[in-house]
Amino acid sequence: MRFIPYAEAASVPNVIVDGKGAGKTVLTLSHWPKSGTPAALRGDTSTAIVFNYLDKPPKHKKADAVSNNHFDEDGLVGIFALLDPGRAIGHRDLLIDVAQAGDFGVFQRREAARIAFALHAHAEAGLSPLPAEIFDRPDAALTAELYVRLLEVLPRLMTDLDRFRAFWKSEDAALAASEAAIQSGAIAIEEQKELDFAVVRVAEKCSPCHDFAMHTHTPCTRLLVIHGQHVELQYRYEGWVQMASRKPAARVDLTPLADELNQQEKSGGVWKFDGVDDITPKLRLKKSPDTSIPPDVILQRAVHHLKNGKPAWDPYD
Repeated sequence: MRFIPYAEAASVPNVIVDGKGAGKTVLTLSHWPKSGTPAALRGDTSTAIVFNYLDKPPKHKKADAVSNNHFDEDGLVGIFALLDPGRAIGHRDLLIDVAQAGDFGVFQRREAARIAFALHAHAEAGLSPLPAEIFDRPDAALTAELYVRLLEVLPRLMTDLDRFRAFWKSEDAALAASEAAIQSGAIAIEEQKELDFAVVRVAEKCSPCHDFAMHTHTPCTRLLVIHGQHVELQYRYEGWVQMASRKPAARVDLTPLADELNQQEKSGGVWKFDGVDDITPKLRLKKSPDTSIPPDVILQRAVHHLKNGKPAWDPYD
């Protein structure tokens, strides 16, 4: 198979990995909402779905091209596995771990987290070693260029990660600091598993908790992060996609909670909720870094709304 830009997927028979099917798509291998991926191939990440597809030759479709409508680590690793299955299968567990790290901030091997950090840096203007001018291109052209270039970089990351230390060391250090803070109790995570909810309390003098540390230490997909008077309620990405290993609690529209908090807020800030259809939506205070409301009051009201709110997002086919 060969990679093609997503714009060409309307005219060439293709497989889409990790995104939305186009005009000539014959198969979608994606955990995206309502993707139409065959139930027998389901996995938590699109990369896991690709490996499930490779395991089942009777499910294979005739298509010479593969594409995706956006760039991220899961899409890259999944497309690599489809293009070069012989090499990918030998690194199957690592590649699935990289995809989980990139999408969910969850990892089993530190190596996977570091590869995800390095890939993210390569795709970020100002951090990337790639030519600066490619980041001035329209989104579709940039997406295609990143796939072409990073499909060449990924195999080297898999086998010679230390060579890319400059692109993962700062994120790795921040992750290590958060892990140490969790171990010391400076960051405390309290779970209410029946609500798929966790409260993350960060000591005032502590740096913010790195997502990879927070997400790897709790499976809960609804998180209230309290850092002094800075408070955010967030839904993790797992609640936006079609998970195979578990089904996260359904997202509840938090706009009524935002309205309630705005009636109490005295800081001059405004509480806003991004919306249940956002990939990783947050309820947070805008125009002011800190809330005037006691964090435990926000916690109490958040629990009330999560318990009593109606499901407002269903990604499943």
